[in-house]
Amino acid sequence: MGNALRFLCGHFCHPTSDSLPPHAALSSSTAGVSALAHDLFEFEITSQVPPGLGKHVVSSKKAQANWYGKLAEAWKSEKPTPRTPEEASRLVIQTLKRHQKKDVEGLLTFYGLPLPHTLVKPSAPAPTAASIPEGVKFELQTLPVDAKAVADGDTVTVHVSTSHPRESSCVPKEVRNAALQRSRARNAKNYAKADALHKTITDAGYRGIDAPESTMPYGKEAKEELKRLVEGKCLRVLVYGEDRYNRCVGDLYCNGKFIQEAMLKKGFAWHYTAYDKRPELSKWENEARAKRVGLWASSNPDKPWEWRKGKREGK
Repeated sequence: MGNALRFLCGHFCHPTSDSLPPHAALSSSTAGVSALAHDLFEFEITSQVPPGLGKHVVSSKKAQANWYGKLAEAWKSEKPTPRTPEEASRLVIQTLKRHQKKDVEGLLTFYGLPLPHTLVKPSAPAPTAASIPEGVKFELQTLPVDAKAVADGDTVTVHVSTSHPRESSCVPKEVRNAALQRSRARNAKNYAKADALHKTITDAGYRGIDAPESTMPYGKEAKEELKRLVEGKCLRVLVYGEDRYNRCVGDLYCNGKFIQEAMLKKGFAWHYTAYDKRPELSKWENEARAKRVGLWASSNPDKPWEWRKGKREGK
């Protein structure tokens, strides 16, 4: 299955809170939202638009002030106020829908928010307890994902609480024992033993889609998109089994959103047909190809599996 999830079962993690307002818990994914909220607040006090905006838009400062007045009212009326780049982008697009396309896109670019053609609407509902896909062996609920846990566009290290009976029952006994012993070793400040036990856990394969490698074109963008989707959030993992490297293979859901769908639709991943034959994955990849978003902006992007093979063969 091409959407392999590599996850790490640990005793605990240090979550990044997403319960705080943007100005209190900034991340690379929320910086644009926070900046826009700040500028709208400042506009209501000073009636001044931010310096530098004119380099990104074509209309006059008088027109810009008109936008900010509309956006400030729309922002205050939105309940809850936008917290994600997608929510902020949709509010801007809806509020300024009668204005020039160049101005709307320039404003979004100024704040680093998604452009209209990159916004995707999820079409795959999260499975309910009565509609778990065929082949799923077990399900896990993770602790919040730390930003540093996203290594690249297809690798997320997530943690589950081995003290919780539901999650513990899905984790191999030797991994549960190693996690417990590691916690005790850290409490006793026996860090050498704790590190050795940590290796035992990771070697067991407890560490998803085939995205560009970090050193490939769009590799960095794929990593940042995956980080934006999962950072600070708890994930629902539907595990199908293990791959040839003994890594668990599964589907990722975050707040009801199917992560593989989001990555494919935004052009940051390939449908790895050698491992996963689901037609909807091909459909979502083809949608991104047609829009020429993400890696599909290139006419002939390298396939990650061929790139890795070439590296192994010294090409």
